[in-house]
Amino acid sequence: MLMEKWGEKMPNPREKIPARIAEEFKDGDVVNLGIGMPTMVANHISDHINVILQSENGFVGLGPTPPKGEEDMDITNAGEQPVTFKAGAAFFDSATSFSIIRGGHLDFTVLGALEVDQQGNLANWMIPGKFVPGMGGAMDLTVGAKKVIVATSHLTKKGQPKILKKCSLPLTAVSEVDLIVTELAVIEVHEDGLWLTERADGVEIEEIIRKTDADLKIKEAVKVF
Repeated sequence: MLMEKWGEKMPNPREKIPARIAEEFKDGDVVNLGIGMPTMVANHISDHINVILQSENGFVGLGPTPPKGEEDMDITNAGEQPVTFKAGAAFFDSATSFSIIRGGHLDFTVLGALEVDQQGNLANWMIPGKFVPGMGGAMDLTVGAKKVIVATSHLTKKGQPKILKKCSLPLTAVSEVDLIVTELAVIEVHEDGLWLTERADGVEIEEIIRKTDADLKIKEAVKVF
């Protein structure tokens, strides 16, 4: 197990995913963070760059998660989680918010996944037979953002791969994913398939291949994160 390799003093694997994703951003980027693990990315963005976080429920200028006990439930993201906002933040209606998304003004969107495959297809909104509240803004975000990053665990809770040759669940987006970040690996999506570019510290390439259903191409020099 990864945590056994790291030991108790090493970071939680779930924290490594948003921390690594935050390294993708540069000064001035406009970014939408999806519900769940993607919201944790806000806590890892460097203080030395100005990244503008947008939420589809109607504002820009989100900050990190508020300290426990200091939450204001009148200030929440699209997942109804309490957030902070930075100086200069702006609030507006949903029509304006989705104009930002659909108008191509987002540099990145970060989304979770139930499944993602080697064609860059994403399934993240529905498991047949289970109640779901709806797709939300995911369809708009995957098409509207310039770059789509998937933040996900490498395996399901039952130990099955989430990175597949072909998605089996209803799709959210077709061929829109650009980058996949898990607790084990960083994988780029290209026209010729999936390229393993980075591995987590303490994780061997053979383990990543074994736990991935999709075909992986291996870069000559795989970095460690």
